[in-house]
This record gives sequence, structure tokens and C-alpha cells, in this order.
Amino acid sequence: MIEAWAAGEGWELGIAGMLAHAVSAPQGLLVGRLDGVAAASVFANRYGDDYGFIGLYITRADVRGRGLGSRMWRAAQSRLEGRLIGLDAVPAWQDLYIARGLRSHWRNIHFCGVPRQQDTVSAPLELVDAATLPFEVVTAYDRRFFPAPRDAFLAAWTRMPGVKAITALLEGLVVGFGVSRPSRQTRSRVGPLYADSPEAAAAVLRGLAAAAPGRAVVIDVPETNAPALATIAGLGLRPDAYTVRMYNGAAPEVEFSGIYGVTSLEAG
Repeated sequence: MIEAWAAGEGWELGIAGMLAHAVSAPQGLLVGRLDGVAAASVFANRYGDDYGFIGLYITRADVRGRGLGSRMWRAAQSRLEGRLIGLDAVPAWQDLYIARGLRSHWRNIHFCGVPRQQDTVSAPLELVDAATLPFEVVTAYDRRFFPAPRDAFLAAWTRMPGVKAITALLEGLVVGFGVSRPSRQTRSRVGPLYADSPEAAAAVLRGLAAAAPGRAVVIDVPETNAPALATIAGLGLRPDAYTVRMYNGAAPEVEFSGIYGVTSLEAG
């Protein structure tokens, strides 16, 4: 249902996305009803003690203009009260969120294409299935690039049906991490993609793409990371849209230089 609403807005969630949210944070999905029928939604994701992220903020097209969206917004704000709140806004809604107290910080550039492959991984990098590593190693790496712990979410996000999660190792240490999931548009959505270097990021993205040869991938890259933009473009992907990352305060302090692709536009 909500996936169909999102598709109507041109949003491509990925098949496993909704399930991962439902498993890891069942209280975070808020649904508004009109005359007993679902009519609006919003994800109000809590991470740690002081961070939150809003996604899937949708009112069904045929019932807009009745105040449902405002009520859903207030419900999300209530659930995330006292936290730094982030979201990714489509450009047309940016002014609305500014009026509600959020500030624009950067654009996430939406890339799409089939990554160029190479025969071997650049030595001495090694690509391994993330499931073969202790889970705490993966979560510790994720924590460098995400502003709060999210172990339950990552456990669901990396283990859903059809999902591929890869880590890049250098002398036994994690230097890259990426996840891909299929979408209903016969493309793979990649996110997050974190890496210590452009070489590691490229290797992980190629590894994820190799799991579905010839299939296009989509990824959202922060424009604040110029090497990431160059790396993704250098693999043959092309930009075709963008969203705006917004917060109700200062942007969180994380290792932005290692963010080559955000997790998703619904999860941050």
C-alpha cells in the first residue's frame, strides 16, 4: 500500500526497505486513516538517544488538502521530540520544511547506471560477504559514518531476502562496506556505501553490481564529498535527480569523507 503511494510519487524504495523498517522499528511507521481507510504515512525513525530521521511522508493523492499531512507531521515530531531530526526532501518540498524549522545542508545526487567492471579487485583489497564477519565489526564501521547506533536496523537491512552486503578488507581491517537490494523497477538500490578510499568504494560497488550482472544500480551520493561524486561518475553512472538533506539543527559530526552513498532517502 505505502509502496504503491511512494511509486506514485516517483520514489523507488527497494523491495526489502519497508520490511527492514518494520522489523527493526515497528513503532516508527505511523499511518493516518480517513473514514477508517489508510490515507497518509510517515516514518519517524529513532536512532540512539538523540537522533531521528523522517521518511515516507506521504498523503494519498486523492485526499490531500484536508490537513492530514500536517497531522502526520505533528505526530512524527512528537515521536522524535528532543532529538536532532533529519530528512531528505524533494526540491519542491524544501520551502515547506524550511517553514517548519528545518535547514538545508547539502544535496544528495541520485546516480543511475551499470558500473564498469574490471577483472580483479585491486590488490591487496579483499571483498567478503559482510555476514562472515562478527556483526559488531560491521556496526562499529557503520558508526563512523552514521550519527547514532542502529544495530537492530542494520541486522534487518543486511539480512533481508535478495539483499547483498559486502565488506572490503585491507590487511584484515574493514575499509569499505556496502549493501544492495533489488527494486521493483528491475534495478538495484545501493546504500549505504562507506569506504576509506575511492578504490575501496569502487571495489565494493563493483562487487555489489556483480551479483546481478548487467543490472543498473541507483545510489544517492552527498555532493559534499567530491571524491565520491568523481568515483561514482568514473564507474559510468550518471546523475539524473537530487534531494536535499535537511536538519532541525546543525548537521551531525560524522566522517563525511567516507560516505559514498547514503543508506536510503527514508532511513538517512
